[in-house]
Amino acid sequence: MPSNENTEYNGKRSHGRINDRTELTIPVRNLIGIVSAVAIFVWAYFTVGERLNFLEHQTKIIDLEMKMNSEFRVKWPRGELGALPDDAEQNIRLDFLEEKVKELEKKD
Repeated sequence: MPSNENTEYNGKRSHGRINDRTELTIPVRNLIGIVSAVAIFVWAYFTVGERLNFLEHQTKIIDLEMKMNSEFRVKWPRGELGALPDDAEQNIRLDFLEEKVKELEKKD
C-alpha cells in the first residue's frame, strides 16, 4: 500500500518544501494551454499599450493643428498672414474705381 508521506531522495520527509530536486508533473495539454494563455495576454498587453501611445500622439497632433487653425482663423482676416494674389488684384481695381468715382463726383 502506497504511503501518503512526501519523501525526498535521501529518505527524509518533505512537507511542501521546494528545492532544486522538486518534481512537478503536468499534462502536456495543460502546459500548452498555460503557455498559450500567457502568450495571448502578453500580446494583448503590448497591443493595448501601442494603441494608447498612438492615440496620445494623434491627440497631440490634433491639438497642435487646432491651435494653428485658430491662429490662422484670427490672423488671416486681419491681413497679418498675407493676402491671396486675387485679393491684391481686387484691391487695386477697387482703389482705381474709387478714384474714378471721386473724379466723377468732383466734375458734377
